[in-house]
Amino acid sequence: MGVRVGIRLHRAIDVYTDTHAITQAARAQFPAPYRRYAGIILDVWFDHLLARDFARWSAVPLASYSTQLIEILEAHAGELPTALAGYVRYMRRHGLPAAYAHKDAIAAALAGIGMRLSRANPLDSALNAIAPLEASLQRSFDEFFPELQEFAKIRLSQLLQVT
Repeated sequence: MGVRVGIRLHRAIDVYTDTHAITQAARAQFPAPYRRYAGIILDVWFDHLLARDFARWSAVPLASYSTQLIEILEAHAGELPTALAGYVRYMRRHGLPAAYAHKDAIAAALAGIGMRLSRANPLDSALNAIAPLEASLQRSFDEFFPELQEFAKIRLSQLLQVT
């Protein structure tokens, strides 16, 4: 597929996710002060839901997918933006994305993101805000993810035609 196409696809997926009506409605459920950071929280929580139920969405086992992804990224390290290359090392050290199946990894990820932000934020306690919303967020993910898969399939096809 190529590194540039993969990066463009990932960026398109991020925009699609951020602007989708389902994710906008899901973000609106978060109470203050979490609502301001709901996009970040939801992105990480959806990673958790995908990893936790990976067998539902993929024939490839999560552990194999995770290992293959890191190996592909490492094999193309010279083509990656500097920040992404550093993140690949972080992924290897922390067993990502497979570790996202566990809530403790999600809590650590959110806390880490919070530490990198310039202003004080509640991301280190975001699981407290997620807890009462879990069933609703699951329904949102279940409705959204098949649409995201279809979008990604179409967008990848478009990107491959251009290159």
